Amino acid sequence: MARKYFGTDGIRGQANGSITPDLVLRVGQAAGLMFRRGDHRHRVVIGKDTRLSGYMIETALVAGFTSVGMDVLQLGPVPTPAVSMLVKSMRADLGVMISASHNPYGDNGIKLFGPDGYKLSDALELEIESLIDSDLSRRLAKSPDLGRAKRIDGVQDRYIEFAKRTLPRPLDLSGMRIVLDCANGAAYKVAPEALWELGADVIAIGVEPDGFNINKEVGSTAPEALSRKVRELRADIGIALDGDADRVAITDETGHVIDGDQLLAVIAESWQQDGRLAKPGVVATVMSNLGLERHLAEKGIALIRTPVGDRHVVERMRQDGFNVGGEQSGHIVLSDYATTGDGFVSALQVLSVVRQSGEPVSKVCHRFEPLPQIMKNVRYANGKPLENAKVVTAIEMAEKRLNGQGRLLIRPSGTEPVIRVMAEGDDQMMVEEVVDGIVEVLRQAAA
Repeated sequence: MARKYFGTDGIRGQANGSITPDLVLRVGQAAGLMFRRGDHRHRVVIGKDTRLSGYMIETALVAGFTSVGMDVLQLGPVPTPAVSMLVKSMRADLGVMISASHNPYGDNGIKLFGPDGYKLSDALELEIESLIDSDLSRRLAKSPDLGRAKRIDGVQDRYIEFAKRTLPRPLDLSGMRIVLDCANGAAYKVAPEALWELGADVIAIGVEPDGFNINKEVGSTAPEALSRKVRELRADIGIALDGDADRVAITDETGHVIDGDQLLAVIAESWQQDGRLAKPGVVATVMSNLGLERHLAEKGIALIRTPVGDRHVVERMRQDGFNVGGEQSGHIVLSDYATTGDGFVSALQVLSVVRQSGEPVSKVCHRFEPLPQIMKNVRYANGKPLENAKVVTAIEMAEKRLNGQGRLLIRPSGTEPVIRVMAEGDDQMMVEEVVDGIVEVLRQAAA
């Protein structure tokens, strides 16, 4: 069934565009009604990032939840993984994060977490959608049963202690110079404080949010500022989070940005050596480099692939009992500690390996040579170009050519009318020829 409001990661859109106070109010009412189960006093925790529109959305959500009899605990600016952690530790019925992650400030969104700390299933989101568009007037709470709302102090300290406890051993970062970019987002207070408490010399950028500058030329999706600062100050490492701190980018001491696949390898091997890897496998998406798969195989660790999206990674981890997974983008999930991606906790795991090894980041975080990987996009106006007979034939021929020497992935984008063509292999020239051949046929079919 087609979804009207929910996308691949909650509800997201332009503030006062598709995300209006009226819609947000109804989302609060619908989600609140879905999670009013039992006779106890129900409550929801709400966190947010630093976007200007967060005030508007938070207020509308509070009105929606309290109108159906749920108490609201307002957390203020905290990372997304802090919400998923606090919904469990505070025994709430529901958790909400107001954020559009790495998008610019004009966008915003709503991520929902169940009482177990996990993002809601597709089925639950569809039920909430049906309630949003229904007449809820008869299901509102009676006057004596309305919910209450209050702001909670100390949640940032709780997250800092939680993050530090994920370290396998006491970690002393004394003498280590770290440039930390918080994207002017949700982690602008907690991440610098945690690293300072661990003894590091912290140079923080992206820690002056004004409601408009979240992710603006800073953060994990714009690591150039981090790289420049690392080189300028001759720092040991650079760490960049995104707007809601559920993903991370890391640079070595030269300012070189380290691929998320390399970070997955670092963490997986470290956990394997410490006996912390629940199963000899790591869950990643179809976008992870074949070089990672081959490298892990040499270590006796399988790479299990899923469709793109952290939700698919988490689902496979839960289904089969894996405790390390992630995406090439730096969205890493360590399920021993979190039910969603946690950029800061992932960075701490890497710091632990660097500190223990005594080697520079450039050596610690270069585990394998990635295979040449090329991706191109083909935009189309209408129709289904992937069903075109010439396209089908071109794809079949390309797969035969790459057989045993590489990988081909062709998929439609989930957010725009674009076909993504990706290939990788040992021979870069052959990979380029394969991609260019399919792109040319696709463009003819889409014309």
